[in-house]
Amino acid sequence: MPRGPWLLGVGLVVAVVVVVWTAPETPGRLGRGSPAPGFDLLDLDGRSQSLDDAAGRVRLINFWATWCKPCEDEMPAMENLYQQLAGEGFELIAISVDEDEEAVRQFQERLQLSFTILLDPQQEVAESYQTYRFPETFLIDGSGQIVERYVGPKPWDDEAYVQRVRRLLQEGRQARTGIPLWGSEGARG
Repeated sequence: MPRGPWLLGVGLVVAVVVVVWTAPETPGRLGRGSPAPGFDLLDLDGRSQSLDDAAGRVRLINFWATWCKPCEDEMPAMENLYQQLAGEGFELIAISVDEDEEAVRQFQERLQLSFTILLDPQQEVAESYQTYRFPETFLIDGSGQIVERYVGPKPWDDEAYVQRVRRLLQEGRQARTGIPLWGSEGARG
């Protein structure tokens, strides 16, 4: 057997092994129990805000775009949820992937949204959350763990979603104070 093809084959195998061995590890899919990736983005006033700014709070992180009709459809329900729970240790952070900041500002004004809107025009944070469809939303507990990942629009002001967030808020208060969730050691929630 000629040495040329054999050496070429060995060289190819060695190259593949080196590439596979040194390639960065592909992150697993974000989901329940995963730590929420940190971020630092600008809001519509040009102020820098990070995930850690709301540390200890229950957070709903929503990825959206102005051109996304399902995103627009769910925004009034998100505003209602925010209005119901804002004073209870809850933060709603909507991260726009739009490149046009003025379009985001007009969208916010038209729908009269009062929750935090951050700008991710290069979609770097969306990518870190492995988000490629809009809307996509993450419910994050006070310790920074992802509790749930929601794909598509949701009726956020529906009682089931409101109660889901309230349970997380109660669990967080219990963890901080050591007082059982329902006021007695034997009670279950």
